[in-house]
Amino acid sequence: MRWVRCGLLLTWLAATGAASAAQPLQFDTTHSRFGFEIRTRFGQKIEGEFPRFDGWITVLPDGRHQVRLRMFTQYVEIPGKPRYTGWMRGEEFFDAQRHPLVEFESDPYEPDIVERGGDVQGRLTIRGISRREVLHLEEPECARPGYDCDLVSRGTVLRGRYGMDSWQIALSDRVTFILRTRLVGAPES
Repeated sequence: MRWVRCGLLLTWLAATGAASAAQPLQFDTTHSRFGFEIRTRFGQKIEGEFPRFDGWITVLPDGRHQVRLRMFTQYVEIPGKPRYTGWMRGEEFFDAQRHPLVEFESDPYEPDIVERGGDVQGRLTIRGISRREVLHLEEPECARPGYDCDLVSRGTVLRGRYGMDSWQIALSDRVTFILRTRLVGAPES
């Protein structure tokens, strides 16, 4: 009878994923930097940042990874430019009042992409509009990316596809997100 109970427990654990569920790899929000660039029609580069964000990488039962991140638009800023910061938070751009998050959820991907770089596809949501987009993960500069050096990824989107089509005369339609990610708790070597 004891073996039956033990077998039932193991079956339940396997079915719920509790036996093999790995803890998500949390983003280090102190040492990571999430930002974006947009150019004016006159060639000036405007750089913004998301000082508040969170994210994690889930290790799936099949060994692939999936990343989720959230950037809080009410805190977006253009450093040293309070007027631009107001525009970015306002209803013509991120519309932070009604849409407090920019979110990305990747498709499952092979974990070795971190070692060589490559494209990570997924779903980006801005202003409540979701689209398929690609983040390009750059080749790392160290042996333990995310711990000893940043995991750097970039993704360029057309802001008009997300309802941010004001200021077309002054600003380019292209917005490039630049994510410099560090992870919490380096694995034991």
